[in-house]
Parts: sequence; C-alpha cells; structure tokens
Amino acid sequence: MKTILLTGGTSGIGLESAVDLAKSGARVVLVGRDAKKTADKVEEVKRRSGASNVESLLCDFGSQKSIRALADAYRAKYDRLDVLVNNAGSVFDKRTTTEDGIEATFAVNHLGPFLLTNLLLDLLVKSAPARIVNVSSRAHYRSTIDFENLGYENGGYGIMAAYGRSKLGNVLFTRELSKRLEGKGVTVNALHPGAVATNIWAGAPSWAKPALALLKLFMRTPEQGGQTITHLAIGADVEGKTGLYFDEHEQKTASREARDDSVAQRLWAKSLELTHLPSS
Repeated sequence: MKTILLTGGTSGIGLESAVDLAKSGARVVLVGRDAKKTADKVEEVKRRSGASNVESLLCDFGSQKSIRALADAYRAKYDRLDVLVNNAGSVFDKRTTTEDGIEATFAVNHLGPFLLTNLLLDLLVKSAPARIVNVSSRAHYRSTIDFENLGYENGGYGIMAAYGRSKLGNVLFTRELSKRLEGKGVTVNALHPGAVATNIWAGAPSWAKPALALLKLFMRTPEQGGQTITHLAIGADVEGKTGLYFDEHEQKTASREARDDSVAQRLWAKSLELTHLPSS
C-alpha cells in the first residue's frame, strides 16, 4: 500500500486530491494546522472516498520548529513514504515575518516544502520508486528572485510579488532537486493547478476582494484543481518523469528564470542557510 503525505490537506485542492488519493487505495496522511478541523476533514475524506486508511498529522508551516516536529512525528509512525505532496501555502496582505524572522509568504510557500522534503528525503529514497509533487503557480512567470532583497527587507513588498516569488522558488527547487535525485528512483515535479476558487486569497486586501469574488465565477473548481495533484502523485503516464513543470495536466515550459541553473543553485544554498540545514 502506498503511503502519501499531503500538506494543506484540509481545504481546497488538497482536500479534493486527498479524496481521490484515498479512493485509489493509498494510505493518505493529511497535514493541517488546527487539530479539530483536521480531525473533521479526515472523517470527511473517509466518508467521501469510502476508504478507511486516512490519517493526519499537525503542522504550522510558518514555524520551522513545527515542520521539524512534523518530520519527526511522521518517522515515528510510518516506515515508508511513497509520495510527498507539498501543497500547503498562504498569502499575506502586508509584509509579515515568522517566528524565525523570515518573510512569511516565502517561509510558508517555499522554505516549508524545502525543509520538509529535505528532512524526509532519505525515507523517500528508501521507499523508491517514489514521487514528490510541489504545487506552484503560473504566477512564477512574472517573478524574479532578488537575493539582495529576498524578503522585501528593503521595501517593494506586494501580495502578488511575494506570492509569485515564492512560487518561482517552488519551480527552481523542483528542478534542482530532480538533479540531486538522479538515479535514486525519486521523481519531483511542480504544477500549476489552474485558477481555482479556493480560500487561499482570504488574506488579500479588502479592496481586491470584490474583483476576486467576480473572478471566482470563472475559475476551476477545487475538485478540478485537485485532480492535477492526483495526476502527478499517482498517474501512470508521468511515471519516471522528473524536473518538470505542469500547467493543469499538460507539461509546459517554465519561465526563463525558473530554468536558470545558477539561480536554482544559489537559491538552494540560501534555503539551506535559512533553514539551518547542513550544506550539500
């Protein structure tokens, strides 16, 4: 039985993918922040999927201490990891820093997956063939990595700028990690799930919310977005494919900066520094 760890699994596309993955017969481990909500969603996934192998762990991806605790808790309970889905994400109206002193959008959306993946990487390799799925966004096309102002310490913060940078980080991480995993039986791919009507933009400024409400009328449903995650997590047609970027179900060419190896390597080194992981 495959064991799948899915972060951000209590709402939106993560929840919908969890239902599909549970239907496939896999053991699905949902990760959420709130204990009661997470427990309720486990029961919902069981009910909707008709499967019983649905469990949960807790984590606040704005805290590196919490991410390390999640990795420890997973190891204590499970001896294999066939698929890791890095789906947890957030946005912030105003520049916010985490308890680790890092700009929150970048911390949650990029450093969170970077840290968790590295902490569980040996288990993924041990469980090979295994997969890593990183949920990114088309927003990465309009973004750059400014290493001199990575967390907007020197100004220039905007909700979309910060979000796009973090999602560019996801694609750069995916490509660099795929090279480091070559020959180890673990694939890693990034995806844009489509413009999906979820609650991630609840933190948007009040002036933007009427426009977002209108846009939601034309967006894909969470069920449709979740299918994109499911496809990369267990789809037979993507078996063995790695280091790629998918838009919905189709392989696409990522942005020029997302394909810059020097930027990817520099971001990897900076991410190790920010997460206090040993150099590699």
